[in-house]
Amino acid sequence: MTLKTCLMDEAAVRRAIVRISHEILEKNRGPGGLCLVGVQRRGTPIAQMIRDSIRQFDGADIPCGNIDISYYRDDLSPEHESPLWKKAALPFDVEGKTVVIVDDVIFTGRTARAAMEAVISCGRPRKIQLAVLVDRGHRELPIRADYVGKNVPTSRRELIEVNIPPFEKDMRVCLMEM
Repeated sequence: MTLKTCLMDEAAVRRAIVRISHEILEKNRGPGGLCLVGVQRRGTPIAQMIRDSIRQFDGADIPCGNIDISYYRDDLSPEHESPLWKKAALPFDVEGKTVVIVDDVIFTGRTARAAMEAVISCGRPRKIQLAVLVDRGHRELPIRADYVGKNVPTSRRELIEVNIPPFEKDMRVCLMEM
């Protein structure tokens, strides 16, 4: 893969996180009953950044956890990369809460669908919302994000690469070409 362009540097990612955080609070009329669930891997640090941003300007300490959606995927076989499949577990109760699922990129919608199933397996939330850093289009399922950092129309030959600590040293979003 080759780098086509850098779409967001660290400052742009941080601005998007702050904007998403404000939008979450505004749409839900404050932090009451909210919890954040990051989709492993890169959704987890993004969810933590949103939680920290909300705490910084609102003072609220919103529960934040993460889920492994491998068990809930409809496009992977048991022989795929991960031999250990386990059901989702969260360190807090989602019953009656507004759960904001956080991921780095939304593409076909299959990851978001699997994340919703994983959250529902932990209890019955009042509402589920979706926050993503990048929406690249190409849905296969009728799913849309409630909060989007950046919309980037892509071709099928392109890939969005999200670099975020602790997985990479630098924080940025790049458009790659296959």
